[in-house]
Amino acid sequence: MAKDIEVGQQGSDVTARDYQDPPPAPIIDPEELTKWSFYRAVIAEFVATLLFLYITVLTVIGYKSQTDAANNGSECGGVGILGIAWAFGGMIFILVYCTAGISGGHINPAVTLGLFLARKVSLVRAVMYMAAQCLGAICGCGLVKSFQKADYVQYGGGANELADGYSTGTGLGAEIIGTFVLVYTVFSATDPKRNARDSHVPVLAPLPIGFAVFMVHLATIPITGTGINPARSFGAAVIYGKEKAWDDQWMFWVGPFIGAAIAAFYHQYVLRASARGLGSFRSSA
Repeated sequence: MAKDIEVGQQGSDVTARDYQDPPPAPIIDPEELTKWSFYRAVIAEFVATLLFLYITVLTVIGYKSQTDAANNGSECGGVGILGIAWAFGGMIFILVYCTAGISGGHINPAVTLGLFLARKVSLVRAVMYMAAQCLGAICGCGLVKSFQKADYVQYGGGANELADGYSTGTGLGAEIIGTFVLVYTVFSATDPKRNARDSHVPVLAPLPIGFAVFMVHLATIPITGTGINPARSFGAAVIYGKEKAWDDQWMFWVGPFIGAAIAAFYHQYVLRASARGLGSFRSSA
């Protein structure tokens, strides 16, 4: 197996590395606003988030409808929690694969925040991505409601809410840890060091990201319905519009943003030792 050797004395890390980190993105980059590639990326984030919410919210509502005793459903009917988790994880896998080369495949304001804190994207791009993601989520949920209005209202509109029996602290903690798992996976799957060593890593990156979403949903659906994506929670709350969804809305922003910030710090300044004076690492293999 490869062995990591610490380097970094008197500038030797530059010559010892067998990979090269991209330069940090500027915090403010007005030039982006003059490039079509920037607007193409924003559109890609909008469409991807729209499709993500459309498929996943339809899955949630369909499951609740199929298990509703009032509709002659049974507890064993429908896709179950496992199927819902697959829907969320599978759609992230598909959409990241489709959009990674255009926008980076964020589809989540928490992911965008984490990458901004790590200086992977500029502030302008981060703000525009978040706006596009939230708008896409609203439109995706709006499509679901337009197609299945009765079921949408009856079965909660796919909105995230803290389940009965759980404290606010538990719900917030679940969102923080769940988002940490996701954003940490994003950083690891897109690490330039790993991409340089293994040519297949960039191609496979959407797979572990989708699996991270899948696993987090299995763990936290019973607690909060699993947010870990502020756009997903916001879009569903806007279209559903009920008081309970808005009462808990802060949790689905604060939790994911804290989790994303911790993941960015952990990857950049602990695992990658990017802080000044901590050196870097290379493999002896």
